[in-house]
Amino acid sequence: MSLRFQAISNFTKQADEVRVEGPAKITAIFGENVFMLATARKFLSDEAYKSLVTSIKGGKKIDRSVASQIANGIRAWAESKGVTHFTHWFQPLTGSTAEKHDSFFTLKSDGTPIEEFDGGALIQQEPDASSFPSGGIRATFEARGYTAWDPSSPAFIIEIGSGKTLCIPTIFVSYTGESLDYKAPLLKALEAINKSAVDVANYFDKNVTKVTPTLGWEQEYFVIDEGLANARPDLIQSGRTVFGAAPAKGQQLEDHYFGSIPERVYAFMRDFEQESYRLGIPLRTRHNEVAPAQFEAAPIFEEVNIAVDHNILMMDIMTRVAKRHKLKVLLHEKPFAGINGNGKHNNWSLATDTGVNLLAPGKTPKTNLMFLTFFVNSIKAVHDYADVLRASIASADNDYRLGANEAPPAIISVFAGQYLSKVLEDIETRVGEKFDEQDEAILKLDLHRSIPELLLDNTDRNRTSPFAFTGNKFEFRAVGSSANCANAMIVLNTIMAETLKNFKKEVDVLIEKGDKKEIAIMHIIQKYTVESKKILFEGDGYSEEWHHEAARRGLANVPTTPLALDAMITDKAKALFENNGVYSHEELEARHEIELEKYIKKVQIEARIMGDLALNHIIPAAVNYQNKLATNIKSLKEIGLPETHYKAQLDILTQIAEHVQIVYSRVEAMVEARKVVNNITNTRTKAIAYESQVKATFFDEIRYHVDKLEHLVDDDDWTLPKYREMLLLR
Repeated sequence: MSLRFQAISNFTKQADEVRVEGPAKITAIFGENVFMLATARKFLSDEAYKSLVTSIKGGKKIDRSVASQIANGIRAWAESKGVTHFTHWFQPLTGSTAEKHDSFFTLKSDGTPIEEFDGGALIQQEPDASSFPSGGIRATFEARGYTAWDPSSPAFIIEIGSGKTLCIPTIFVSYTGESLDYKAPLLKALEAINKSAVDVANYFDKNVTKVTPTLGWEQEYFVIDEGLANARPDLIQSGRTVFGAAPAKGQQLEDHYFGSIPERVYAFMRDFEQESYRLGIPLRTRHNEVAPAQFEAAPIFEEVNIAVDHNILMMDIMTRVAKRHKLKVLLHEKPFAGINGNGKHNNWSLATDTGVNLLAPGKTPKTNLMFLTFFVNSIKAVHDYADVLRASIASADNDYRLGANEAPPAIISVFAGQYLSKVLEDIETRVGEKFDEQDEAILKLDLHRSIPELLLDNTDRNRTSPFAFTGNKFEFRAVGSSANCANAMIVLNTIMAETLKNFKKEVDVLIEKGDKKEIAIMHIIQKYTVESKKILFEGDGYSEEWHHEAARRGLANVPTTPLALDAMITDKAKALFENNGVYSHEELEARHEIELEKYIKKVQIEARIMGDLALNHIIPAAVNYQNKLATNIKSLKEIGLPETHYKAQLDILTQIAEHVQIVYSRVEAMVEARKVVNNITNTRTKAIAYESQVKATFFDEIRYHVDKLEHLVDDDDWTLPKYREMLLLR
């Protein structure tokens, strides 16, 4: 019996669901495995506690002597929960997390065993930098790299089976100081936007001393039976199905979206949610997504750095917990063709330490002008750096998703909604008119009169827009589900920091020339509105008309990753990141190289999987059925039946033979094409060649003929689980 039929047999014999006993209230367990400030107050001295608070809230460095006190307190807390090991938990450029566990156990000089965790171990460790992607910054013989504690992200305890490990969030840098992870540049980007946003916010409120970007991510994912997944080598090795004919029932009835959650999946959800709550991840929402077997989880908004840590941590939790339920979580952007893919919508806003959301219209002209300032600057930032923003979400996996089945296209545009679009149009119509102190236009800019009070509901949503304003935040919908949110957040916060910095310079010039502050601000808002209007689009991003209109407007449409990544290393991008202290030129070049290498390797892996499945699964199954048909035809001939009585078998036999021959010949041709491409030494040229000469030339064609064979070959002979089984069995 093939793995496919074993999995189906086991599926129908599933034991009762894993029972998940939860607390009466989420608050009873929330954060119990996190070293929060309330916990720190119990385990630290006053000096150590104050130093930690100052570091978290003010970004001050912690003295090493105080760090030892903090380390002792963290160890005492961890040991009280049964922890024996600790690790520096970091986010290298592999796309996942990394950790090296060390025990608290050590020996004194006289051989006495003790438990110890000093400030040095808390602050810094040394993983092997040459074994992680570095884009040439580190060579194999140059292994030294450092992880350094990020006090702003609290330590936490991971429980795997009966083992418990203390995890300390850290940055990861090379021996020569270049960042080799996502967290280090993210922290720099957050500091850059804090400074620029505070400077602009002070035009309206001098009490603002800090601006914190916030993030609320929406994580989409598929859940399928583990046995069925294990019978699909493509899912195991690449995260997606390279072959698979569409089932008769997909998502066309729209009956899965927000439907009743299947009981087995519901148990899994409750299980991973409880683990998440214990780790301080504030999950709020769960629901069925549009595609069959697709779901979504979303938390309460948090400060960006913490939100990014929580998202990447939850992805790991989901994957581990699914195994307990004999399920498989698929986070690939497009695991199944012809239905919705997985996104990770990044809902982004800016909050002041005075309690104001800078992207929420206020109720007075003064606060409305502050909102309008940050709203228009956001649009201007996306307009000026659309290519860099596109590069931030580029990957081989996301290329399959963008522009298909409710995913936004690769064309970056901004959806503002009808009411705010009208406000921007009104501002634009005053081009050429001079504002002066007697002009009441400034005082009449009372947005809450022209926009209904319930702003969260007055703007229709646009699922086709990659960057949409949704009431009091922008939703960056183009981010891929398997991506680290940090990459998009680094770019978004940096381009906003740069735009606000330039905005202040331009306003100050007008003020120095004698304009009143509000009038100077309004002039630059008007200027930015006019300059960035072509990025605004309210219509259907899927339509062919929009692609033509975008081209007419001069908006870029770069659907493939190798070319999209070029934006990372332009002079404009280098100046952007260097001016804001986020990336050096060398770091940008290295990341460009790393992303290209990732693309090459992913396409290469998929090509190999296609060849393996075609030669070892598809063609043998087709030949087996051919033999059955041939035997049947021969026997019917021998008993003297006319050909009209077995014409159907002959037709099927002929079709199978044709498809088999094409699959075989195209796989062979693809192998030869790969050999040629593999000889290319320049990484960018090689990535482009893999896209054009391998992926674009062969993938869809081979898949077409394999999927035709799936419809023709006897179901008993087909070894790979079918879409109907993976998506619709519950």
